[in-house]
Amino acid sequence: METTDVIIIGAGAAGMMCAVEAGRRGRRVVVLDHARNPGEKIRISGGGRCNFTNLEAPPERFLSGNPRFAISALKRFTPADFISRVDAAGIAWHEKTLGQLFCDGSARQIVDLLVRDMVAAGVDLRLGTGISAVSRDGGFLVETSGGTIRAESLVLATGGKSIPKMGATGFAYRIAEQFGLAVTETRPALVPLTFAEQDLEKLRPLAGVSVEARVTLGRTAFEEGLLFTHRGLSGPSILQISSYWREGDSLTVDLARGCDVAGALKAQRGAGGRIAVLTALGRYVPEKVGDMVLEAAGISGRLADQSNSVLDRIGDAVNRWQVKPVGSEGYRTAEVTLGGIDTGGLDARTMEARTVPGLYFIGEAVDVTGWLGGYNFQWAWSSGWAAGQAV
Repeated sequence: METTDVIIIGAGAAGMMCAVEAGRRGRRVVVLDHARNPGEKIRISGGGRCNFTNLEAPPERFLSGNPRFAISALKRFTPADFISRVDAAGIAWHEKTLGQLFCDGSARQIVDLLVRDMVAAGVDLRLGTGISAVSRDGGFLVETSGGTIRAESLVLATGGKSIPKMGATGFAYRIAEQFGLAVTETRPALVPLTFAEQDLEKLRPLAGVSVEARVTLGRTAFEEGLLFTHRGLSGPSILQISSYWREGDSLTVDLARGCDVAGALKAQRGAGGRIAVLTALGRYVPEKVGDMVLEAAGISGRLADQSNSVLDRIGDAVNRWQVKPVGSEGYRTAEVTLGGIDTGGLDARTMEARTVPGLYFIGEAVDVTGWLGGYNFQWAWSSGWAAGQAV
């Protein structure tokens, strides 16, 4: 039987980071993955340019049953720490909005960086390897398509259920439950929201239209782009709010962020309102959005002929549009999985299972989910780094 010090299942962001750190400590590390290539989620992320971190990663931008769990790892391996590795590798990058950092070139540069570091650290990466069983005999036995391997430490870095066409499964959850760890409810996150058929009939003409919006659910609000789709709504503001949305919730959407539409229309009317109300409204929202609003309200004609109450109704329809999604597009398009291995069963400093010495869970598999904007990759780097110091 083959033996090693550490087996890491999953050659994604967290798994490769953990492997690099453990290998640098002199540990014999074997990384297993059923995929043909490492880091596939890295490769497709950020439109192929990888939003690899964010300039800031405060704990309040991570959702978890225990919001404080992520603090230790995030403080010990920060965005600046990963940026320094990117810089040292000569990878050019740029900041987009809200502190989001992207590669100037291909996301493959981040994958190549991690693979080079693994090679330099003596890590044994085995791709195209299936795993049929995991058991414990003091250490851990992993039965693979290439034979059985025994190790002192086992790290689960297989992610969540999002994007199943890339091979995502609930494997980490099954292993956790096998060893007596709790798994919280999981659901798609950072995902487009969908509407009922009767609502879609009214919105289909808007498919492809985008606006800068403010989307609010309770006390939570995001101000970013919104995109109308054939199924409902997408865009950064919707993906963000989807992590908080639950079936039955209504959203309040400002389709003309930063503009008091009713007040602006009244000012236009006072300056000479002979233009059509649709033309006037088109100064603040795309024409198709204006069409939707006015048709729903049964309003037409010249701006000059509209009373204050009518203009207030238009303003409410634009600045406080009430929508009630019926669902999401699911794991098929979700960027991440919300929920996962219950953090109550893990050591926040090492990611080790409290009741199973030598067993670790990192990355998306854990009940820590970041906002859109590089936060989930930072959690992968930080949690992988933390486990890599301990395995």
